[in-house]
Amino acid sequence: MLTTIHTSAVNGMAAMPVFLEVNANEIHSQEDRTIFFMVGLPDNAVRESKLRVESALQNSGFQLPLREKYTINFAPADVRKEGSGYDLPLAIGMLASLGRLPSDKLGRYVFVGELGLDGSVRPVKGALSIAIKAREQGFEALFVPKENEREAAVVNKLKVYGVESLLQVVTFLQGKLSLQPTIVNTREEFYAAQATMGDDFADVKGQDAVKRAFEVAAAGGHNIILIGAPGCGKSMMAKRVPSILPQLTLSESLETTQIHSIAGKLGVTTSLIARRPFRAPHHTISDVALIGGGTTYKPGEISLAHNGVLFLDELPEFSRTALETLRQPLEDRQITISRAKYTSTLPCSFMLVASMNPCPCGYYNDPHHACTCSPAQVQRYMSKISGPLLDRIDIQIEVAPVSVSELAHAPKGESSADIRQRVVAARAIQTERYKDEPGVHCNAQMSRSMLERHARLDDEASATLSRAMKRLDLSARAYDRILKVARTIADLAASPDIRSEHIKEAIGYRNLDRAGWGE
Repeated sequence: MLTTIHTSAVNGMAAMPVFLEVNANEIHSQEDRTIFFMVGLPDNAVRESKLRVESALQNSGFQLPLREKYTINFAPADVRKEGSGYDLPLAIGMLASLGRLPSDKLGRYVFVGELGLDGSVRPVKGALSIAIKAREQGFEALFVPKENEREAAVVNKLKVYGVESLLQVVTFLQGKLSLQPTIVNTREEFYAAQATMGDDFADVKGQDAVKRAFEVAAAGGHNIILIGAPGCGKSMMAKRVPSILPQLTLSESLETTQIHSIAGKLGVTTSLIARRPFRAPHHTISDVALIGGGTTYKPGEISLAHNGVLFLDELPEFSRTALETLRQPLEDRQITISRAKYTSTLPCSFMLVASMNPCPCGYYNDPHHACTCSPAQVQRYMSKISGPLLDRIDIQIEVAPVSVSELAHAPKGESSADIRQRVVAARAIQTERYKDEPGVHCNAQMSRSMLERHARLDDEASATLSRAMKRLDLSARAYDRILKVARTIADLAASPDIRSEHIKEAIGYRNLDRAGWGE
């Protein structure tokens, strides 16, 4: 008997339908054995599923007839099938092909899940993307492992059943058990989760100039690098950047959750990611772990940081090749991984926050410690960061250490909520400005032609910039960056024009472009 079961495979952000065709035939043999033939480009994990499924069926009380041949086709046959999520649909298909399940109901459902040898259903990756595709195709219900039910139930107009065992699914299909679909009040849970705030800038005492730089960076979507001695608070402040960014919209949250679902990073109780991600990979990270890929595709840290912050601490300690892989994603805000077995594209629109010491010993320009590095050592250390990468970082600022006496007597800092209000107001101005510019949402994304339209300078501001370029011997690449940052500073001041004071503040955020820095 031939049976078709509906399941799904995840490719990049999207899921694609997979039809699992199971045909059972009795064989005439002297040996008591079951034969499996799998076609349709199954990988090793899929091929091994026959052993898991056979044990799961037996331990769930279903005895398979001996001398039976199962031909299993994974369609479309020209797409490679990977992972263990085909176990549950395969088990259902085998039972249906033996006439133990009503085949007329199966066409209304999508099944996905890994099986344990005892018949338990274990979690899979990408349940949210699978649920979105199932709704698009008009299916009535989706069966997922219990651990994946909340992320899948975010999708409305689709019944989602979280199941714990194969036996539970079979008895439901036989009409002997009633299951209640999982209901998630998406908007209520989303906005309730947004009400909580993590690390707050109010905890940061002093460092007013650096906090102002973070405010400008958040308001314009600018990448930022901090240069300072060990222990001056670079990491502490970087961890608080998500708290001053505009809150995630529901569509941004859904997109971010999809990526984390594909990576298997969602918790059992998580339905939607409501706060902007903050990813801080160690400097020993490999190129693949940073940008994504691998034998079986997995999102990298840059995609997991989508709509959030990617923090690279001790930037010069990262491998040169890993840092160079960031150049294209920083410009295009998406990454395409092409391998022999797959091609996958994921978004990676993140704010880059980097930090570094100014020299190998860490105390160059520190007023409280003597630097033991020679000028050549400082230059060698700084040259670990290539010019093209540095060119994509709009704000470069030195962080001076705060003395113990200042920490003891400094008042409590301004809260993240107050800073966020100004950031949101500036972003609103940019949203209106770029409403007719597809793909552009903030000042950091402006092209050269857009700068000419939206960042024009009056005579005084132009003269200020020209003098600074000559006196500080700023590099040519600094010119556009200064204009972008100045445009953001003007937006924070609700000024339609870029004035001389805005240019002066923007120039102060280009420390590393000054000729002779580190000499």
